[in-house]
This record gives sequence, C-alpha cells and structure tokens, in this order.
Amino acid sequence: MATEKPWRDVIKATRLEKNWVTRVEIGPRLIALYDTPSGIYASLALCNHGGADLCDGYFDGHVIECPLHQGAFDVRDGTPVSAPATRVMRVFETRVENGMVQVRI
Repeated sequence: MATEKPWRDVIKATRLEKNWVTRVEIGPRLIALYDTPSGIYASLALCNHGGADLCDGYFDGHVIECPLHQGAFDVRDGTPVSAPATRVMRVFETRVENGMVQVRI
C-alpha cells in the first residue's frame, strides 16, 4: 500500500509575490510557487526543456514562459503551451493552512 506524501510548510502566504512567481527550497529541490487568479500552484523551478530557472521567466495569469528559449507551460497542470516545450512539467499539490503555503512533495 502506497503512503501518501506529507504536506510541507514552505512560506507564509503573505510573503508570496502577488500575481508572480516565488522561489522556495524544499530539501534539495528548487520549487516555483505561482500566485494566480485561481489559486497557488507549484512546480519544479527548472525548465524541463533547457534547465533554466522558471522563476526568472515571464509569468502571466496561468502561464510561465521559460527565460531561455521562451517555451511556456500552464502552471495549473504543467501542460506545455508553446514550443519548444513539449514535455509536461512536474507540478505539485498546494494548499494554504494556518497562513502557510504547503506543498505535497
């Protein structure tokens, strides 16, 4: 039987960049947190196409654009939305509990 991954506190919700991307570390992983009109989403911070830091990319609504090759992803589910990105990026569940953004990783 698989065990469910625990929720991890990562940052106070008030410290998120409003309508932008915030970089956090969870253990050895760099995670990008996206403050969107429909909630907070999380992904690995490194682009799966070229390895650039997505936190340095252009963010608009629900789409993050890689700063290296301008491939873009929908942060809600990781779907690539423009070339050269073709693989789904890794995303994680998020929630806010007691004022803390939590990520299940």
